[in-house]
Formats: sequence, structure tokens, C-alpha cells
Amino acid sequence: MFSSEIKSVHFTGIGGTAMASAAAAMLDKGFAVTGSDQNVYEPMASFLAAKKIPVLNGYDERHLAHKPDLVVIGNAISRGNPEVEYVLDHKLRYSSLAALLAEFFIRGKRSIVVAGTHGKTTTTSLLTWVFEHNGLNPSYLIGGIPNNFSQGARFTDSEWFIIEGDEYDTAFFDKRSKFIHYLPEIAIVNNLEFDHADIFENLDAVKKTFSHFIRLVPRNGLLLGNGDDANLKELLTVTHCPVKRFGLGADNAVQGFNLRFGPTATEFEIPSFKFHLNLVGELNVRNALAVIGAAKHCGLSNKQIQSDFDTFKGIKRRLEVKGIAGGVTVIDDFGHHPTAIRETLKALRLRYAREKIWAVFEPRSNTTRRKVFQDELAASFAEASAVVVSEVARLEQINADERLNPEKLMADIQAAGKEAAYLPDANAIVAHLAKHAQGGDVICVFSNGGFDGIHGKLLARLGQK
Repeated sequence: MFSSEIKSVHFTGIGGTAMASAAAAMLDKGFAVTGSDQNVYEPMASFLAAKKIPVLNGYDERHLAHKPDLVVIGNAISRGNPEVEYVLDHKLRYSSLAALLAEFFIRGKRSIVVAGTHGKTTTTSLLTWVFEHNGLNPSYLIGGIPNNFSQGARFTDSEWFIIEGDEYDTAFFDKRSKFIHYLPEIAIVNNLEFDHADIFENLDAVKKTFSHFIRLVPRNGLLLGNGDDANLKELLTVTHCPVKRFGLGADNAVQGFNLRFGPTATEFEIPSFKFHLNLVGELNVRNALAVIGAAKHCGLSNKQIQSDFDTFKGIKRRLEVKGIAGGVTVIDDFGHHPTAIRETLKALRLRYAREKIWAVFEPRSNTTRRKVFQDELAASFAEASAVVVSEVARLEQINADERLNPEKLMADIQAAGKEAAYLPDANAIVAHLAKHAQGGDVICVFSNGGFDGIHGKLLARLGQK
């Protein structure tokens, strides 16, 4: 698949952060690169234009008329796509992005893979900054945009490659989890819960794919696992590689204790050293402990790591303040799993102890559109003062007996003594909040998508009050 005959590469679905970054890196390696996508949004549209990579609009067989030596097919692309059908008809070489990364960028390097249901992006970003700030110049691929970097991916000549390891499947032709491809020398597993109901049947299926990932850690590597997570416990008993546990419990090798939460920062200790973290919430303490464990294993000192914590600026779409208008603070967060929503609201309540916090949620992911988290979702809003939920996206695509029940969700939230509203779209939500939100309130929008530009619309409308 990856022979020396390859001179030209086409990326079908080039608009994503990882695909666009890999395309640019292949161009830098001397390959002729083209790409296609239905829509390419900022910042990747400008990124690709600056690299002068031709991006063809939509998907069409004619885009492959030049018979590229390799076609990289994005994981959102499925059978029926004209370019996929052309590739198969003409027996062209094709690859997933994960396999391309492994063969062209990771193999031969020291790969640190950060996996887990929650906290992957924060942990990967923080670890990457620790390495960068100490002059190690790592390659990295992160599923978000860290504020310390201008982009979510970079490929360097360093021996280090730090990558966010997603358990979602690789491509329509490779149903293994993406992280199976990433050749982990050090594997970090933050936590493990049921998620991605469109891919995994149950929690045991999720455990199985994580166990496959763990099997790949070499005997001279390291498995760093959350020792406080009951679902991970049985997976950390392997003997083929060194295992180190991190967490708040006393039996963890990297133990955090004496947690002190401030409105914008957290202090915690490990034996013989006190850390200060410019992030809030218990989940972020565990993220930081994972980073400490990996960084110390790689030779960095506590003082070096703390210096990096001091200068870490967070990640876009993770409790990101989008602006203040009419005295109302509007915050964006990527949270879409009940645990992530709950922990984010707990962190917000530390920051805004007395303010009214509005939680605005778009049930958009393949899991939250289903009833698998019906009860957990209602409970996840415990720290919110009021809740607004948008109409469940593409509900008609899910069998009636599998769908999230919005009426029950509203009833359960209201039964807990909270205001709750179920509204059809972003515009209706903006109108509702413009009417009811008061100066001093905080609005946190939870969505793993664009949500029809709700943040800008909110700020514009609130600014008119």
C-alpha cells in the first residue's frame, strides 16, 4: 500500500483538521496533493489555501481522473460516495487517515497515545505543551485547537509523536478503532465509559477495543491508566508491559491529594511536590496527573512540568468564553456525554458560585440522540440553574424504540426543580434566552457541532438588550 511508487495523493474528505494537516504534511514531504470535500470551513479553508493545495468542491469521479497513486478516504466517507466507487472500480490504492499517519509519520518515532472516553483533547494538549515548552519540538495531532498552538496538528523531525487516540472506527473498510494504528510506546487511558452507541453495542464492546489497544504497548513502553476508574480496573492487570496507575486514590503510583479548587485554577499535591493548574475541576486534575506520569517517565522534572502548567492557555471549545453581552457571559463547550456535561457544570459552579447558570444542550451525537443515557442525561444538569435543549437532531433516522425521549427528559429536569425548555432550533433558543436571561447570568452551550452559529447570534441579540 505504501510503496515507493507513490508520488501523488488525493484526500477524499480533506476539510477536517486531521485530514487537512496530513495533506499539508504530505505536500511538505514532496508528494503531489489534491483533495475534495463537500464543505471546508475555517480555519482549515484558509490553511489549505495558504498551502496552495487544490480543494475540489463536492465528490465526483472526475476528481480522480488523474489516477492518483494513493487515495486517503476520511472516516465520515461511506459506500455510495462517487470517489469511493471510482477507487473500488479502478482498483486504486486507498488508505485510511490512521494508516497513513502510522506509516508516513509515526513509525520509527516514540509515540505517546492519549485515549479514554473523556479528557483526551485536554490531556493531549497539555502533554504536548509540556514537551514543546521544554524544547522537545514534538509532532502532534489533537482533536481540538490548543490556545498555545495555532493549529491542531504539526509534523516535525522530533523523535516524539503525541496523538489523541480516538476509539471511534477508522473507515468504512476498517472498523477497528483509530487508536489501534498509532503504535503506542506510551499509552495513556484516562477513563472508560460507554459511548458511540452507533459503533459499540455495550460497555463490554468498548472494553474490548481498549484491551486491544493496550495489547500493543511494547515491553519497553508504559501503560498509564486511571486507577480510580472501576471500568478500567481489569484492563490494567496486564503483564506484557510496565503499568503505572494515576488518580486520587492512595494506591496510585501517581497520586494527587489535597485538592483545592479556586474559581479559575486548582492546586493539588503529589508526594514531595505541589502543583498549580490553570484549569478547574476534578476531571482536569486527573488529566494533569496523567501528564505528570508520562512527562516524568520521559525524564522531565516536577519543576519543568509546573512551569508548563503555568503557561498553558487551555483549548478552544473547552469552557471557552466566547464573549459578554448585556452583562451575560456566553461560554462554548464541546461536552456531549452526560459525564462530560456533569463535570463541566461542576467546574463552572466553582467559577460562578452565585450566578445563574443556563445549560444549553444540542443532542447531536449518535449516542445522546438515543435513549441509552436517558436518565443520566437529566441528572447531568444538576449544577445548572436552568436547562434549554434543542430538538434532537435527525431523530427520524433512529428507530422509535431507540430514540431519546425529549418529553421525559424535560419532565425529569423539571422534577429536580429546574426551569427547562425544549425548543426547535438555535434561533428559537436565542429568542428564549434574550427574553429570560439577565445581566450577570452565565450561558454555557454544549454541542459537538457548530449549532448554527448560536454563540454569535446570542452575543448579538443580548447586546441589543
